[in-house]
Amino acid sequence: MDSVEILFIVALAVLLGWSVAVAISRGRAIDRLRDATGASDADDVERMVRKAIEDADDARWHAEQTGHDTDYLTELLTAGVVRLKDDLTVEFANSAAHVMLERKPGTMAGRSALEAFIDARIEGIARSAMESGSANGEVTVRSQSGATVTVRARRSPVAGVWLVLEDVSELRRLQRMRAEFIDNLSHELRTPLTTISLLAETAARDAESASPRLRDRISKIEIETGHLTQMVNELLDLSRIESGTVQLMLDDVDLVRLARNTAERLRLFAERQGLTIDLDVPDRVSPVRGDEDRLGQVLVNLLHNAVKFSPDGGRIVVGVREDQGEVRVWVRDPGIGVPYADLARIFERFYKVDRARVRGRGGTGLGLSICRHVVESHGGRIWAESEDGSGSTFILVLPQAGQGGPVE
Repeated sequence: MDSVEILFIVALAVLLGWSVAVAISRGRAIDRLRDATGASDADDVERMVRKAIEDADDARWHAEQTGHDTDYLTELLTAGVVRLKDDLTVEFANSAAHVMLERKPGTMAGRSALEAFIDARIEGIARSAMESGSANGEVTVRSQSGATVTVRARRSPVAGVWLVLEDVSELRRLQRMRAEFIDNLSHELRTPLTTISLLAETAARDAESASPRLRDRISKIEIETGHLTQMVNELLDLSRIESGTVQLMLDDVDLVRLARNTAERLRLFAERQGLTIDLDVPDRVSPVRGDEDRLGQVLVNLLHNAVKFSPDGGRIVVGVREDQGEVRVWVRDPGIGVPYADLARIFERFYKVDRARVRGRGGTGLGLSICRHVVESHGGRIWAESEDGSGSTFILVLPQAGQGGPVE
């Protein structure tokens, strides 16, 4: 046997061995696939594998289309949308975000939040959202336009943080214009109203010997002038509170003492309406940090409303309780109640419950709005509980001193 034949036989043996190894390996692979898929034979395995590949291709195509649709949608939005990675670098920012922040298109991606926004406040909002799940804020962008932007940040359930930026510059400008208009109008109305009030008082003194009909008309002028003066004062007060120009004179306030003083102050007014004011207060509670005059204004408004909208012979209760770092104050009346549909709106400015129900006893519709702003400026909350025709309870809750509240 020559060398050529030997080489041929060796090559044939190697090829046969390789074929056997491949077959064994393929058989083992098919066995593993059969076990994984539950197929009965090799044909079923092949069919299932092909289907799995097709499904994977379909899923990949749908994922790509969803990504394209998402990108297209975010480009249509007028709000800025920014996605940050876990390390707070910008992964994505739509066109509106670039325009709002006056950045060149496509220049924000890959930059850190501080580099992209050039504002540590926005970075702080994003960092807070990473830690707590969500955060909000309003900032003035450091750019030529100086736009006012609200920032809402939410931690993604997958990774990173989503930011939504909304330009509210025009809204804030209109709010300032409204506040300035109300402020100027209130000042302009005060002088003629004061003059009318003084003239009505003089006319009332001079008309002591006049006919009852004339005295009655002069009395109505005095009453209506008083209503107008009250409305102007409350408008001016509310405008200043909403604009943030009212400075709170903070001190430790004893709400038990404040409740007692307020009840005593309005007791005579209540007795004239045939009503009694009872106190449900402990000897003392922990103080709250606040402006005593402003908090007293809230209690006066609530108690005055309770007297005004309660039937003769009723009982009004003013209560104070301390509970888990908060102090709760409530005013309960036996009055006509507030319909359920109105409960969510009674703290809006100028909002009044059905006028037909309170004819002759309605106010300006500003008192409860002032109460809400004052309580919220102290870090508290206020709400009403009522059943139509069964009286109402107005409740305010304030944090104890050292537990949060207004900033010094």
